[in-house]
Amino acid sequence: MYDLTSRQDHVSPSASASGKPRNDSQAETLKEELSNILEECRILLPGMQALFGFQTIAVFNERFEHLRGLSPVAHLLSLFMVAVVIALGMAPAAFHRIAEPGRVSRRLVALSSRCICAALFMLMLAFALEMFVVFRLATDKQPFSVAVAALLLLIIGAAWFVLPYLVRRRWRRPSP
Repeated sequence: MYDLTSRQDHVSPSASASGKPRNDSQAETLKEELSNILEECRILLPGMQALFGFQTIAVFNERFEHLRGLSPVAHLLSLFMVAVVIALGMAPAAFHRIAEPGRVSRRLVALSSRCICAALFMLMLAFALEMFVVFRLATDKQPFSVAVAALLLLIIGAAWFVLPYLVRRRWRRPSP
């Protein structure tokens, strides 16, 4: 399995595969990398917590009783996944405070990056499940709802994973 979070070739992010520095980027120190990761977590968490709150409240909504088939299961699975996303989003700070207080290591940065990538992957799945539930409730058409959820899954997957991977791969290719 290809690891999206680590520097496979151990080349500085400011260098291309040919070893020449890129003019449009700079290498970060470990401290800067961790600072950026923790800032990303701080940006993501309030949105995830708000989503979790709305998902939790939905169960007490009168329309929730009208969900049929797999819709209630999809909603509860999505709710669980968002809770895991929150846990993964908070894991880097907890790991730093407990395992490596006062230090920054490559291991901490790599673990934190993996946590964020795993959280984004689960969040992508949770969004798709919730879209299925919402469209199923709004239209009562399961095939259409599945199609909308699948389309959202493709769009988010392309934006969050495929495009960054392709750009990263392109930057590592030697220049002609």
